Amino acid sequence: MPAPATSYERIVYKNPSEYHYMKVHLEFQDGGVGLTAAQFKQLLISALKDLFGEVDAALPLDVLTYEEKTLSAILRICSSGLVKLWSSLTLLGSYKGKNCAFRVIQVSPFLLALSGNSRELVLN
Repeated sequence: MPAPATSYERIVYKNPSEYHYMKVHLEFQDGGVGLTAAQFKQLLISALKDLFGEVDAALPLDVLTYEEKTLSAILRICSSGLVKLWSSLTLLGSYKGKNCAFRVIQVSPFLLALSGNSRELVLN
């Protein structure tokens, strides 16, 4: 009798990281617009909702840090929703009738990578 064939299963992890982190900055054309952390998060959710609908606006999105003076934030998004969030931020053009644009400063699957910027590194 022949031996039973052994079956193998190949599993490939393309991105084992559950979350991605984004450092973003919101710029207004006229300046002088202030947003609270709650308004900032609502802007993010409405950008997702406008582009992808109600279901994708429910992606797990967290604002880890937010600076009201500079309108800068560090966001945490599940890796599967990174492209959707990025594209919705790119296509957002106004907030309450005022022209604005999101600038994505850095993206990484590691939060620690956002703590420093190698482009601003000064070696002695």
